[in-house]
Amino acid sequence: MTVDATLTQVPTGPATTAARPSSAPRDDVARRAELAAFLRSRRERITPEQVGLPRGARRRTPGLRREEVAHLGAIGVTWYTWLEQARDIHVSPQVLDAVARALLLDRAERSHLFALAAAVDPMPNKECTGVPRELRQILEQLSPFPAVIQNSRFDILAYNRAYGHLMCDLDALPEEDRNCMWLAFTNAQWRASVVDLDATMRLMAAKFRASMAEHIAEPAWKALVARLTEASPEFREIWAQHEVVRPVSSVKVFKHPRVGVLQLTATSLWTGPNPGPKLLSYTPVDEASHERLRHLDELTALAAV
Repeated sequence: MTVDATLTQVPTGPATTAARPSSAPRDDVARRAELAAFLRSRRERITPEQVGLPRGARRRTPGLRREEVAHLGAIGVTWYTWLEQARDIHVSPQVLDAVARALLLDRAERSHLFALAAAVDPMPNKECTGVPRELRQILEQLSPFPAVIQNSRFDILAYNRAYGHLMCDLDALPEEDRNCMWLAFTNAQWRASVVDLDATMRLMAAKFRASMAEHIAEPAWKALVARLTEASPEFREIWAQHEVVRPVSSVKVFKHPRVGVLQLTATSLWTGPNPGPKLLSYTPVDEASHERLRHLDELTALAAV
């Protein structure tokens, strides 16, 4: 019988320190268990395709394997495995940063990771949810059709020039405000561009509630709900009704202040086999909308010069 050496050797190096005595306080034990569960949940939600790895024919693990996370972060398999096993070890901020990048954590998730590890984040505002270059190229090639990549929390992760000026100037907004839920309930320019605003807000809230069922205890989701609840009476009213998703038309109507009414069909393309980030594109229903999209693209191109 052989034993995997990577799980039995004692790691050395500046990135980590030796295990501490087993008499750790009870709250440390709970914190390590929470950290282990958090890492596993984030690893299992990422598909190999999202990070450029082959899926293979015999993959049984949902999401990535532990050794794949270690490889992506250029860290030891042993140490990452011990983190997921809630071992009593101390890991440096540099290793935690590598783990955050490998797991594509957003700012809130990264902050949660460092808090659970009882470590100080050297780059607290860093966003790790990098959109692959290939997906960004697809976004740009879709112009003049608006296209965006967003996650199930409605965070806007990447967008092309057409989408960036469809409802408001996204480039002018701080990153923390680039969330479709936040914009639909609080941004005046965004709201003015949506023809059937009430139905849109109700649909988005219902979709958000359905998605949140799998993330009910996660800080980023709870923080967004709290922020919306404080900022928007409309959100408070709709959220309290516990509405569910109803079948709706995929045709969306926007009223742009410079080019007029746009009738667009929304199409969602998942970036992997599991629910997660998706590419949402808008194509014109008629030739008039197509021509107005071309005109909008010309206007935004001139403004960028």
